[in-house]
Amino acid sequence: MKKVVIIGVGKEGTALLEVLAKTNQLQVIGVVDKNPVYQGEYKCESAGIPLFAKWKVALEKLASIDVVIEATGDYELLEEIQKYVKDEPVTVIPSSIASILFYLLEEKEGLIKEVKTHNEKINSILQSTHDGMIAIDIEEKFTLLNKRAEEITGFSEEQVLGVKINNILRSSELPRVLKTKKIETNRKQIISKDLTIVTTRVPMFNGKELIGALAVFKDITEIEKMAEEVTSLKSIQTMLEAIIHSSNDAISVVDESGKGVMINPAYTRITGLTKDQVVGMPASTDISEGESVHMKVLKRTEAIRGTKMKVGPLRKDVIVNVAPVIVDNQLKGSVAVIHDMSEMQELTYKLEKAKRIIRTLEAKYTFKDIIGDSAELQFAIEQAKLAAITPATILLRGESGTGKELFAHAIHNESNRKYNKFIRVNCAAISETLLESELFGYEDGAFSGAKRGGKKGLFQEADQGSIFLDEIGEVSANMQAKLLRVLQEQEIVRVGGTTPIPIDVRIIAATNVNIEMKMINQTFRADLFYRLNRMPIFIPSLRERKNDLYKLSLYLISKLNQDYGRNIVGMTMEALEKLMQYEWPGNIRELENILGRAIIHMGYTELNITEAHLPILFKEEIQPNHQQEPVNIEFQEKQTLQDMMDKQEEKILLNALNHNSGNKTNTAKMLSISIRNLYYKLDKYGIK
Repeated sequence: MKKVVIIGVGKEGTALLEVLAKTNQLQVIGVVDKNPVYQGEYKCESAGIPLFAKWKVALEKLASIDVVIEATGDYELLEEIQKYVKDEPVTVIPSSIASILFYLLEEKEGLIKEVKTHNEKINSILQSTHDGMIAIDIEEKFTLLNKRAEEITGFSEEQVLGVKINNILRSSELPRVLKTKKIETNRKQIISKDLTIVTTRVPMFNGKELIGALAVFKDITEIEKMAEEVTSLKSIQTMLEAIIHSSNDAISVVDESGKGVMINPAYTRITGLTKDQVVGMPASTDISEGESVHMKVLKRTEAIRGTKMKVGPLRKDVIVNVAPVIVDNQLKGSVAVIHDMSEMQELTYKLEKAKRIIRTLEAKYTFKDIIGDSAELQFAIEQAKLAAITPATILLRGESGTGKELFAHAIHNESNRKYNKFIRVNCAAISETLLESELFGYEDGAFSGAKRGGKKGLFQEADQGSIFLDEIGEVSANMQAKLLRVLQEQEIVRVGGTTPIPIDVRIIAATNVNIEMKMINQTFRADLFYRLNRMPIFIPSLRERKNDLYKLSLYLISKLNQDYGRNIVGMTMEALEKLMQYEWPGNIRELENILGRAIIHMGYTELNITEAHLPILFKEEIQPNHQQEPVNIEFQEKQTLQDMMDKQEEKILLNALNHNSGNKTNTAKMLSISIRNLYYKLDKYGIK
């Protein structure tokens, strides 16, 4: 920087002083003026510049002077100064040149100010743009990092200016542009797993000289996510359309005004109407008989189900379910699913037929499905396995709910008849006249309403297989005689027929009553009992094998989870102890009932059955105000003894049914009457 002394601070000198003070090229180290107390706008004292009255004194005292500017306009003074410094390396500038210098410097300052303002505008634009910008010089050092680039990279401009780019952003490819000097446009670059950009890189030249490189880039992470979401939405839309079009049920969609939007091929098949006839048309276009359910739903904004109507030119009978389509709490239309009733009727018939076949022909369980490790149960299982491989008739004995039917299934599946039919018959649930025709079949015209051509009986259906006769102790004396013939002769005679039909059927019978007592009372034939009792198997009650209670409970909980859609894990020790104290008159069936009720009352977040979830099991747990009232005999005039006995009997039946939660088998057992007798009494008193 050149050191300057100004001689004369008149108007031009003052202006020159002010300009030079702002420049970085020249430093004013002294000012000379005749009037030492300078009162101009620019104060030398405040600027720290020495003020002298005589120029020689200033030149003597100030060291290392490079330039002396004579600003007085006095030519003689100029000559004196030139003579004085002629032997010194000092440049003397006359006032005429100083004036030109002043104007040039002033113009330069103006240009600098304009450039500065222009640069500020450019910088403001660079900082406010939504695109990130990074610039480096020829040495690969940062020269620019705008605000958006700071946000994207996580670095500030102060941190990186003057630092090599690869020390900060290792994945940057700007240095390559310095080498190739080629423009790279719209290049995708993955910065991190959460940041992807698209950048354009250009080399920067000053004329032909390369001075750096610039990268302009956008964060496209959000755009890519949006694109993925759009693609996903398109995929979902395509999938939904494919699902709708592949459905066998007719589907129609209308908009909020009731105009058709979409139908599937099944709709055309059922109604006979094509897409051109429905889309864009009112919702009532397809209706032959009835009101538009679409319009009702759009009006109510509530689903309507099970509406019967006729649709299409063929007046097809259908059932329609319609639901509103609501998006962001705004009604956008409705969708209808139309079921062809003829197809439904056919499917219902097939389903019922399949159910009948499964119910009567299939043995579902094996010995592996019988849960328990107790010695009593294992002994029964071993007996059953031994009996299964023989052709002997088997009599399963045990209380109601112990699993006699489960044993019957397992015995059939263990025998050499397992690939043939297994038919189940509940003898107590079918009336005597119907039971005979069901078991033995009937000939054509055997009775009014008989099927033309006759019908095979269940014994014939089970030929080469097994038949399970449950509640065998409840059959009538007449039916007992016919069953005895089957066991003795291995043949049957159809109702209304005379020709014996040979059969090869393995009979598995079951009962929960005391047949020996029935034999004493002459209500069960001894000869039939001895035929059935060839291989008796006694199935223990649950109270006889309480050690199996926990294992049984876990199995039943798993089964109930599937039925109720729950996820119960098990039970607490307190709950198990309570179950262990109970005598279980209803056996496993009662246990399943108790666990089912407990699960129903559990919260959806609860995983274990606790004692609190279990219903009341013991009479002492019942509060006094919940106790059953004693049976009181009320005497009324004009009532016979039989009337009063009938009234009391009705009360006893009702109380017994309530005590057994409506279980008729347990009620009959508690009252020591047959299940058939119980049904008779219930029918007599009109108890349902």
